[in-house]
Amino acid sequence: MTFATLGLIEPLLRALETLGYQTPTPVQAQAIPAVLAGRDLMAAAQTGTGKTAGFAVPLLQLLTLEGPKVSANSVRSLILCPTRELAEQVHASVAQYAEHLPLTTYAVYGGVSINPQMMKLRKGVDVLVATPGRLIDLFRQNALKLNQLQTLVLDEADRMLDLGFSEELANIYRMLPKKRQTLLFSATFSDDIRLLAGQMLNDPLSIEVSPRNVAANTVKQWVVPVDKKRKAELFVHLMRKGKWKQVLVFAKTRNGVDALVDKLQGLGINADGIHGDKPQATRQRALDRFKASDVQILVATDVAARGLDIEDLPMVVNFDLPIVAEDYIHRIGRTGRAGNTGEAISLVCADEVNMLSAIEMLTRQTLARHMEQDFEPEHRVPDTDASGQVVKKPKKPKKPKTSGGGGKRNLGKWVDSGEAAPVEPSIKPVRKVPVFNTGPRKKK
Repeated sequence: MTFATLGLIEPLLRALETLGYQTPTPVQAQAIPAVLAGRDLMAAAQTGTGKTAGFAVPLLQLLTLEGPKVSANSVRSLILCPTRELAEQVHASVAQYAEHLPLTTYAVYGGVSINPQMMKLRKGVDVLVATPGRLIDLFRQNALKLNQLQTLVLDEADRMLDLGFSEELANIYRMLPKKRQTLLFSATFSDDIRLLAGQMLNDPLSIEVSPRNVAANTVKQWVVPVDKKRKAELFVHLMRKGKWKQVLVFAKTRNGVDALVDKLQGLGINADGIHGDKPQATRQRALDRFKASDVQILVATDVAARGLDIEDLPMVVNFDLPIVAEDYIHRIGRTGRAGNTGEAISLVCADEVNMLSAIEMLTRQTLARHMEQDFEPEHRVPDTDASGQVVKKPKKPKKPKTSGGGGKRNLGKWVDSGEAAPVEPSIKPVRKVPVFNTGPRKKK
């Protein structure tokens, strides 16, 4: 199969050829004909499988061949993304695909001045890539009209729910024209995503080109148990031992990012960090330097879990495990992309065992554990497996206690040598699952 056999027009074929696209990926081969046919679509595919082209390329063809010229302050197609980084990446791809087409594209997101974005929208835009919060701001200030909208794309919809955008999505839904084509693309299909699809899509075609919630098999994954207080020390040890050249590290909090970057820089290691408190320009500069190998270690919060496309990234390290298990898949999806291999190491302490268990249950695999010499944890990380069980180590039998003098003797609890010590019942891991239309709001 070729892109030509999918019915794409010559300007798009020329752009794809320039970008080195030879044959469609599975998600592209199924999605492109469906979008061209005008169907609503619900598609799941692992990150790095080419799903952006799967919706952007046919969308651009429909806009070129159909519909009136875009009016002032209007858009004809809207692509919603959860983060600024992903919005920029998607827009860059859309602009490349549209290079030979008479269409205008633009991206809007928070964290930067809204005035230039309002000025740009005055002439109208054919394809607008936006984060939910900034889109609503522009709409409420009458800088954006949606009456001409033909196609809505929800990209990484599960991530939008994880970040608490359910209320914003409900508001956007009320702003949209009822007659439209809606495409939902996501790396995972949770029950909340299916609920969202039921509300926003009309008789959608469902595509699932990879097993549900399974990490790419091109990524070698393992866990190193360690005490929390020694994580930074262990990371430096592993980095020097393995002679790591380029590593993307995920920390749970912004303070955690800053603390690790400060420690690494204090040791003379070329490191930088990105998180939500840093200005967009600063974050982009750090990312560009990392891509150019001017920065060896890039530490990030989950704001960078999706939307970062780094060629041949060899290593991802989970300095902290994510609270939401699905984020693990997206984190390690930064490596092992487009057929390349990669490694993902998680430094896990005892109080993260429930998160580890949730990840193993989600990915349907028990992650191998490699104990590092001289870093054996004082606080043991209980055994886990893909069934979602956390198994506590059996307690040792207590020794009898005796008291001196003529007082009463405390013989304690004796365990006969032929009996097994009592085993505590297994406990279920506590998983935090995003719920549609609830949770804290975090505007972009």
